Amino acid sequence: MRVLTMIAVASAVIASSTGAFASELPSYEVKSLPISAMQVQVLGGADVEEQSAAPAMIVDGMPASPAQVSVLSPRVKRLASAASEQR
Repeated sequence: MRVLTMIAVASAVIASSTGAFASELPSYEVKSLPISAMQVQVLGGADVEEQSAAPAMIVDGMPASPAQVSVLSPRVKRLASAASEQR
């Protein structure tokens, strides 16, 4: 019984340290596309940047990419201006 308890404690310690280690791994990007550390080693380090931990853009309190911002932003109504130009 004592051996099982020690195994359980050791596995819990290993599991918690593995989770902390995985969250600390750096992530990289090339031209705003994610890339792994292995891909950086294979392709070389030209134009590689480390991804920022905080989002660059925030819309209504939520992180958003540039593509999401362009889709979610209000559109300008051009039909009314096109109709007034024809008159």
